[in-house]
Amino acid sequence: MNFTGYLNILGGLGIFLLGVKLMSDGLEVIAGSKLKILIEKLTKNKYMAALVGVIVTAVIHSSAVTTVMVVGFINAGIMNLKQAVGVIMGSNIGTTITGLMASLDLSLVAPGIICLGVTMLFFMSKNFYKSLGQIITGFGMLFFGLDFMGKSMEPLRNSQTFVNLMASFRNPFLGLFAGLIITAILHSSTAVIGVLQSLAKAGVVDLKSVVFIIYGQNVGTCVTALMASTGANKTAKRSAVIHLLFNVIGTLIFLLITLVMPFTSWIECIARESVKAQISLIHLIFNIVTTLLLLPFDNILIKMSSKFIKGKDEAINKNNQDLIYLDNRILNAPAIAVSQVLKEVNRMARLSQNNFEVAISSFFEKNKNKIKEVYEREKTIDYLSRMITEYLVKVNGLDISDTDKKIVGSLFHVVSDIERIGDHCENICESSEIIISGKAKLSFEALNEIKNIKNLVLQIIKEAVIIFSHRKASTNDFKNISYIEDSIDEKTESFRGHYIERLNNKKCTAISGAVFLDVLTNLERIADHATNIAFSIKKYKAY
Repeated sequence: MNFTGYLNILGGLGIFLLGVKLMSDGLEVIAGSKLKILIEKLTKNKYMAALVGVIVTAVIHSSAVTTVMVVGFINAGIMNLKQAVGVIMGSNIGTTITGLMASLDLSLVAPGIICLGVTMLFFMSKNFYKSLGQIITGFGMLFFGLDFMGKSMEPLRNSQTFVNLMASFRNPFLGLFAGLIITAILHSSTAVIGVLQSLAKAGVVDLKSVVFIIYGQNVGTCVTALMASTGANKTAKRSAVIHLLFNVIGTLIFLLITLVMPFTSWIECIARESVKAQISLIHLIFNIVTTLLLLPFDNILIKMSSKFIKGKDEAINKNNQDLIYLDNRILNAPAIAVSQVLKEVNRMARLSQNNFEVAISSFFEKNKNKIKEVYEREKTIDYLSRMITEYLVKVNGLDISDTDKKIVGSLFHVVSDIERIGDHCENICESSEIIISGKAKLSFEALNEIKNIKNLVLQIIKEAVIIFSHRKASTNDFKNISYIEDSIDEKTESFRGHYIERLNNKKCTAISGAVFLDVLTNLERIADHATNIAFSIKKYKAY
């Protein structure tokens, strides 16, 4: 075969992988909200977790990516190791879906499928139909790429060197090693299965010459997750080790079965006419049987992983100055990444609410320790503001649904509003320090007016955080928020007038008045920012 022939093979592989990627991205946009529910609700039971692994990987078309996401989920405290085991095992079954699809021969209609998908991509206005067009285009490109690869490989039948090479892979150790290395390099077991099926279609290989490569690629796909676990906590690293253990044990079991029993002959009898189908079938049986055998022994796998990654499990400290729910590995699933950002922003909002309560308490109680507490918590709020904003920029660049785009857009403003509430809390503490130092003293009337405003602000910030947290509110909830804010504005204006009267009647000093006005202004602005937070959900929900 000449150089052009090899380029054609690589081009066919590229078209195949691009088709898988387009299909995956389109499915993920359409099924994004469902993926969130699956991950959050259905991973409590290990068998349901395995089902989640199957479905998520069927959408993403990569068990390696699913396992990388699991590492990220554990590192972010979303998932524990027991839940992760089920998802990892299920992901191995889910990754066989692409191979099963590829075993069909739709090469004749692939151009028509691509044409339909591209037409929808270019001429449909709604994002749902564009994503559907993306799925259809990817589906067609998958078969077109396989067919192109297969035709480009036909000359290899006349190459004795290549025939001898493929025959050498009947040696179990050479076959396993080849599958492991090629998959580790390509970072895709799907690509390896696609290449093997194209070779089969070209008549270059039979099942006996590739069966051990199929087993080896199951181990090779673990490399991606092992690399992704670098820098993660111990529990997350154990999940990557469990993925490796699962595939190594499965490979050893099937290696033994293949060597002592006529296993490949059975598969050839089941799918007589198509080596492509035989490859898909053996890949499917490997992962289903291994999952059924090992899932009941998940606790043993967890203990085994602890032998490789020693040390205590690392607990998530929800009070530390760090991100809790976000991890760059989760960006592999954009819809879930959006869900996690919402959790982190909600945490930031609660920290800000807590800081307000402590700050206003420090003002009335003249408590230096509470002032110090506010300043320390404000460092965390500022840090979260920077890091969440950076993460939002990354998420905004991903392929996400229209609704998620609106959510991400609104979160930029929400994070800013929360951070500003924190700044105003610091300002209140600075006023508290002036009072404590004795440089200013507020009258009984002034303190009562601040207390009056404080109660309303506390009410509005609590309701705003609840609305944002639940991402759900009625029309009456919004009317109530607006009513409270209007009341705060009216009272603030009225109390400023009272201050002028006290100043004119020499009932307060200029510095005391300045402190009074500063606190009043900060309370009013906190209410404004809290209102913005509550109303932010209107940008992506209809009422």
